Amino acid sequence: MHASVIESIHDDHGATFTERGGRRVVDHYGRPERAHRAVRNGVGLIEAAYGVIVVEGDDRLEYVDNVVSNRVPGTDGEGCYALLLDPQGRIESDLYVYNAGERLLLFTPPGHAADIAADWSEKVFIQDVEIREASDEFAIFGVHGPNATEKIASVLNGAAAPEDRFTFVRGSMGDAGVSVVRTDDLAGEESYEVVCGVDVAPDVYEVLSIQGLNAAPFGYRTWDTLTLEAGTPIFESELEGTIPNVLGLDLALDFEKGCYVGQEVVSRVENRGRPSRKLIGLILESGFSPDSDSGLEPDTNPESESPTDALPTAGATVFDGDATVGEITRAAVSPILEEPIALALVEYDLEALELSVRVGGEEVDATSMELPFVEGSERSARMPGYE
Repeated sequence: MHASVIESIHDDHGATFTERGGRRVVDHYGRPERAHRAVRNGVGLIEAAYGVIVVEGDDRLEYVDNVVSNRVPGTDGEGCYALLLDPQGRIESDLYVYNAGERLLLFTPPGHAADIAADWSEKVFIQDVEIREASDEFAIFGVHGPNATEKIASVLNGAAAPEDRFTFVRGSMGDAGVSVVRTDDLAGEESYEVVCGVDVAPDVYEVLSIQGLNAAPFGYRTWDTLTLEAGTPIFESELEGTIPNVLGLDLALDFEKGCYVGQEVVSRVENRGRPSRKLIGLILESGFSPDSDSGLEPDTNPESESPTDALPTAGATVFDGDATVGEITRAAVSPILEEPIALALVEYDLEALELSVRVGGEEVDATSMELPFVEGSERSARMPGYE
């Protein structure tokens, strides 16, 4: 398992760790809901878990552009969000592709980079391309919140904070060289990622923590509730194995570029004008009793500041009356709304607002609502959009 590059610093902050994709990451620092509110009201700091791939060589742009779902920018300092699909159009991985001059930097979900790099390397024939995993060479820190731009501006030297999504600038923080990316606001707030070498990661994290505006440290338990409130589909729960049209992910698709694996299916669904399913938000009735035999998952976190609530697990069936219309992808108690919320994949034509979720004999009323659940300083670029 890959360890955090600044694990001792996290330990000093009282971190509890968990695992994602073979990567040891911070789960929380003891009060995840308080950290959640700190991000919503100011600015927070998280060590982001990515796999990293470096692609070099004269044919690097053409090679990567031929295999991902979006067009790779040809200009240094620009990037895009893209997908890798299987022949049936289902998402195998998502990734960010950044043009860093003489090389491309690709950020993947943790645990994906090694397999992607190996697969692509095996398919290089006469192209001038070198592909390698570089996950252990970089540290990436996410800065999120309505004051994130002010925070970055207060500590970044040699450049102004980038304004457009998926663009980056080079500068320094303290004595350390960094790249700062304007990202896609997945938490529903202004967002940046600071990329640096692992050798200077402790210094960069310290600058981000205490210089300028104080940034509240938070972990992936808080990240999950922030992205859920923002209506953001994420790889582990919504994207994997799903056709991107179902999630309204036009952000990651270029319908004009050349052929890539899965494009035929994606284009056919687009031309048809509608997918078979859509992603919606649900507010669930709270206060029902968790039952060890019901398949319901209670929130038993001893550090939780909200009342104990039972939550449907991923895959729990969504009903319109007696008709099955979809399934839950993930659920949590919203620290801002203070009630259970969920994302669900349901039939595209579903119009009913009053639904229910039944698992193992329990029946929970649920109300469909327009995303996001919580309006922040920005809207997530991944929030589903259907024309």
